[in-house]
Amino acid sequence: MRQFWRQIGRTSLGLVAVAAMAVLATGCSSIRDHRGYLVDTALLDSVQPGVDNQTSVERALGRPTFISQFGDKSWYYVSQDTRQTAFRRPQTRDQMILRIRFDPAGNVAGIDRAGMERVARLDPDGHKTETLGRNRGFLEDLFGNIGSVGAPGVGGGSGGGGTGGPNGS
Repeated sequence: MRQFWRQIGRTSLGLVAVAAMAVLATGCSSIRDHRGYLVDTALLDSVQPGVDNQTSVERALGRPTFISQFGDKSWYYVSQDTRQTAFRRPQTRDQMILRIRFDPAGNVAGIDRAGMERVARLDPDGHKTETLGRNRGFLEDLFGNIGSVGAPGVGGGSGGGGTGGPNGS
């Protein structure tokens, strides 16, 4: 009888170990997420340059992600698919930027699509920011301006209360 209980104990211990490994393995799986505009190719293909205007584009595709503020009037629809593993930042796996250009009358002038080839990878986590000019140390940054404030020929001030004329008169 004692051997029977030992066999059950070993079996249950093995099942607990398998269950624990399964739980740990699911913690390492990645999370997939979609951000932005949900792309519907049938609706995208229905927008035609020279035929549609801003109202018909908004009815077909919905409100844009953002609208250009300068230059030609353009609407942008942005779509991103991301993936994130445990304890890491999300990484973009696929991206589509749809730009719809309008003429001054509000009619569609052109449609441009861009994908991951237009993405620039930046690493903002570096320990040093590259700058142009001298490489100054901490103490130079801290004490470098002592004596230069208000000195003649340095900065835009005249050092005294000028009357505001072009020659200080």
